[in-house]
Amino acid sequence: MIKLQSEIEGKRATFGAIDNILKSHGCSFCSNFDYDQGKFDALLWRDGGESIYLRIPVYVVNGYLDHPNATIEFGTPFVIKHIVNIGLDYDAHSLVTATTGLAQFQEPIDKDGYIDDKNRWVQAANNKLNDILTSISGLVQ
Repeated sequence: MIKLQSEIEGKRATFGAIDNILKSHGCSFCSNFDYDQGKFDALLWRDGGESIYLRIPVYVVNGYLDHPNATIEFGTPFVIKHIVNIGLDYDAHSLVTATTGLAQFQEPIDKDGYIDDKNRWVQAANNKLNDILTSISGLVQ
């Protein structure tokens, strides 16, 4: 994980206003969230089972996350690398998963993999963040 310094940290806005703008920049709101915090991910690179993301955490200041009027505050963005097994999953739950479809996705092999060429990904993430900041400038406090 590589923490980034960005002007987005500490900015506040409503979830509804920010959600659509971040989606237009290729960010997805992660479905695994709590009602007081969550994160937006932007894919920077993928090759096979390796992916590098810009992750932007958000924290609820007022209301409940995923409600349009909730006030959120941006946390410290960072770059993270996930490595997943793109083959078959052969753990104890594989047969149950295959027959019932209860688990669509495997857990990453490494949720915080080593990132080669850090300068490249810091620059890519900062470029994305600058584009996002330009788009939300009138909406944040």
